Amino acid sequence: MRVSLLLILLALVLTSCRHPQQPEDYDVGYNFLVVSDTLSLQEDMPMHLLIAPESAESLYVLKGDQVVVAQIETISEDEADSVWVKIARDQDTQGWIHESELLQGVIPDEPISHGIFFLSNAYLIPTAVLSLLVLVAWLIRRMRKERYHLVHIDDIPSPYPFTLCLCLSALAVLYASIKKFAPSTWAFFYFHPTLNPFGLPPLLALLLSLMWLILILFCASLMEISRCLRATEAVLYTLSLIAALAILYLVFSLATPCYIGYPLFVAYALAAFWQYTRKHRAKFTCGKCGARLRELGVCPKCGALNT
Repeated sequence: MRVSLLLILLALVLTSCRHPQQPEDYDVGYNFLVVSDTLSLQEDMPMHLLIAPESAESLYVLKGDQVVVAQIETISEDEADSVWVKIARDQDTQGWIHESELLQGVIPDEPISHGIFFLSNAYLIPTAVLSLLVLVAWLIRRMRKERYHLVHIDDIPSPYPFTLCLCLSALAVLYASIKKFAPSTWAFFYFHPTLNPFGLPPLLALLLSLMWLILILFCASLMEISRCLRATEAVLYTLSLIAALAILYLVFSLATPCYIGYPLFVAYALAAFWQYTRKHRAKFTCGKCGARLRELGVCPKCGALNT
């Protein structure tokens, strides 16, 4: 518990060093990173009565190029997209592109935005692979008739893994809700990311607070796992916990936009709380190693007999 409090204080100190910017969107001078294969730019500036001059030459920026917004113009006659953006890679490569086409092929050149882009596009395959590995390990241990701890099913006597799963599920529901019902709020955070929850709109402040709480709970869970289990069992349980977190995030982030995520989260939270309080809550402590025990008997950590 003392370690958890220290981690909370450290997180507050680190995040209080930076205050979020106030603009709601990008502006001239904003930096992007190109993530599509190519972006075609129109060299000449679009005019109000001539959207794409025949004499205009095309330039290209490639995946991985860093570009900066040089100018933004509104062409009301353009029915496809009235907003044109001039971006520049260097002095020789700069041109105009529709805003909608630009935003589909770039991401903000910020580390947090890079992480958001990666997680939103690359979580499915790792989740499936990790879950498959955990299933194989579980089957092997079951065939050998060895005990295999799983969160919520045969959990360790600690509240941290259980609380971690609930908080991550809540984060997935909140994240999907913000993207669906408050896209402008999410755009604010996407273009101006920060790790500081203070001074942000309430939904974003809650989202970042949950992220910090999840990080703290994960560290606390690792310490509790090492206290309750032997090395091999601790590694397997940690892998199963990460797989469970990935599956929960995937399920709730996909179910929430369809409104199924809300009743599903309530049902999951009630079931997980009942399962922990009735079956997994620690009532005793090992007299030899100090590990928490659900019941008297042989300690799974050191093998001592507690009566």
